[in-house]
Amino acid sequence: MGWEALGRWGADAARVERLSGGVANDVWRVRVDGRPAVGRLGRRSDADLAWETGLLQYLDRERLTVPVPIPTVDGRLFVDGLVVMTFLEGGPPETSDDWRRVAGALRELHRVTSGWPQRPGWRSSTDLLHADSGTKVDLNAMPAEGVARCRAAWARLAGRAACVVHGDPNAGNVRITADRVGLIDWDEAHVDVPDLDLALPDNAAGLDDEAYDVAGQASAAWEAAVCWDDEYSKRRLAAVRAV
Repeated sequence: MGWEALGRWGADAARVERLSGGVANDVWRVRVDGRPAVGRLGRRSDADLAWETGLLQYLDRERLTVPVPIPTVDGRLFVDGLVVMTFLEGGPPETSDDWRRVAGALRELHRVTSGWPQRPGWRSSTDLLHADSGTKVDLNAMPAEGVARCRAAWARLAGRAACVVHGDPNAGNVRITADRVGLIDWDEAHVDVPDLDLALPDNAAGLDDEAYDVAGQASAAWEAAVCWDDEYSKRRLAAVRAV
């Protein structure tokens, strides 16, 4: 159905302006019931979207600032790959203090999602010590030497407790105001070891040297594997130390 499905959110629902959404999704600023919102059209399965929208509703109840799914007129949270969510005001983090606030929001996410079920079809970084693929990751497509480096980085996370990780907490996915930190773009969220979210600029999460190195190496390996093989993924793999 594509964007025609936006009509399910009401007769006045309309696209306003295309936003940056990467290669996997078509993302627009939309208007629903006279208010600004964000519409995201992609190819994720209903099970995947049910996991994501259910998570966002839960995080909103737990008082985290996230885009909240807006239901259709008949109460559905997604239709044919289209999700409509509230629009978050704010700008990207710019200072060390901003990034410390981001670290606090991520730690709260990790705290309230301990024991959360895995996103359908996904695997965690430590699952990939023994599996070759899961959703966007296909280790068989990577050079064997690169896979060995990634697995060595992830092996340092083995045995740690898991929770939901945002999966891509870069500056473009943060909306900061004077009184809140909003996290947007949950397309890469899944259950994993929280360290993957904490390799932040200026070590904003306050990790000790060893922990910051573990987080940085594991995060670089994840970003290489999940994006392989574009130029960004190759740069991230180059940052993972040789075994």
